[in-house]
Amino acid sequence: MNRINQKLNEDHKLLSIYFTAGYPNINDTVSIIENLEKSGVDLLEIGLPFSDPLADGPTIQASSTKALQNGMTSALLFEQLKDIRKTVSIPLIIMGYFNPMLQYGVEAFCKKCQEIGIDGLIIPDLPVDVYHSEYKSTFEKYGLINVFLITPQTSEERIRYIDSVSNGFIYMVSSASVTGSSSGFGDEQTSYFKRIADMSLKNPQIIGFGISNHETFTQATRYSKGAIIGSAFIKHLTEKGTEHINDFVMSIRCKS
Repeated sequence: MNRINQKLNEDHKLLSIYFTAGYPNINDTVSIIENLEKSGVDLLEIGLPFSDPLADGPTIQASSTKALQNGMTSALLFEQLKDIRKTVSIPLIIMGYFNPMLQYGVEAFCKKCQEIGIDGLIIPDLPVDVYHSEYKSTFEKYGLINVFLITPQTSEERIRYIDSVSNGFIYMVSSASVTGSSSGFGDEQTSYFKRIADMSLKNPQIIGFGISNHETFTQATRYSKGAIIGSAFIKHLTEKGTEHINDFVMSIRCKS
């Protein structure tokens, strides 16, 4: 069983952290992953930086720009992660845009992911229809789960189609805006969370965008299996460096 599915079967709310590979410094990737696991994070999304990140807010965009300036590439990321399974056991997901995968070669990219122990991919600009018709067999050949995003504007028909094609979890975007921390979720977002929960989909949902602290994590996981934090963690790395990762994770898990 894929590590993502094993984790989803655990009886607690999951905390997933996103960070940009090669940020703040080019060689920070592995130590950040190891420290996040030691701090009790359940899943990790490793951001592969791209020059035109359409869904990312200013914080993640800035980290991607810096990582690219530092010299991060797909090939370098794979090199950095080649021994990651000697020290890390939690699920690892690469999140990035489809262009770098195409440039690397989709099958070669998937094969490399399998070799180093990547469990899944999140590719916001790969439409589910295109994935289903052209790439699903390749992903499955290499044991990779592809995670799709839904938003408050996604139709029920589309959500059910995504659910039928998926075999891990559905990334539930909390709002129609780009990524970035918010101060909390209002009635409209809460009703959206409940509406999706009431659909009784076969794949659990993990909520991302706008989760930055214990309060928003608790709100998001009331109606879902877990929550994803990206921008708030990147800000923490920017301000505190890589030495205080455990403090950040503890602040999400527990009231300060």
